[in-house]
Amino acid sequence: MGLDIYAGTLTRYYSHNWKTVVQQWAEENGYAFNRITPDGEPADNEENLSPAEVQAAVENWRDQILSAISQPDQPPYTPWPEDNEKPYYTDKPDWDAFGAMLLVAACRTYEEPVPPTVEKDWDFMENPIIARLSADKERVWSLFRGATWWIPLSASFLFQGPLPTNDTATIGTVGGLRKELEKLNQLAWQADEDTILDWADTEGYPVDGTIDADGQYSKADIPEHTQYDTQSLAKFAFSMFWRAMRFAEEQQVPILLDF
Repeated sequence: MGLDIYAGTLTRYYSHNWKTVVQQWAEENGYAFNRITPDGEPADNEENLSPAEVQAAVENWRDQILSAISQPDQPPYTPWPEDNEKPYYTDKPDWDAFGAMLLVAACRTYEEPVPPTVEKDWDFMENPIIARLSADKERVWSLFRGATWWIPLSASFLFQGPLPTNDTATIGTVGGLRKELEKLNQLAWQADEDTILDWADTEGYPVDGTIDADGQYSKADIPEHTQYDTQSLAKFAFSMFWRAMRFAEEQQVPILLDF
């Protein structure tokens, strides 16, 4: 089960009017691609609602959530716009890179050395220093508290709430995510924004294969990678989260983790 990040309207998301980067690549290269849920069912095999019906349901959910989290002595939060046409951003950090990002954040927070590598398919939530920051009552990071949604508000807070599907999730805010990402960059890299934006293209997973002199792709003599460079994976995931956060700020849309 892979991990994608999506920033866009909920109407597009629930209307399936978006494509993961793997879907986009498959279509561009003539491959068939089917998304499967953790239950083994096709991801699009859900109740068929028209985009207009989805938008109405999402707007109703949005308004109820904003009403529930508004403070009595403060102006109500402004609803973000929902439609089926606004652009979206998506990319695929996958779990190993997401875990590497958390590992760097936790190690730098507690001034511990960052392990040079992480294992492929590692269970990062069992890592002691990640678990320490996840349980730290003095340092509350949405990224460490299981948040999978961030709604486009500048205020910084975290809450448990229902999703439009009636599932329950930990929900943060885009403003809060910005503060966490800025804190991580300050602790770990002190990189400028142009450098951060480049990392999604220059860092990440090693390529399992080579291009020979005839331009043919080959996996010959390339052993399967079982370990990854921690810092490279962390920068790769961080860049995607930064891109999503900046996009969500500019477009006033939520961010979701899709898996």
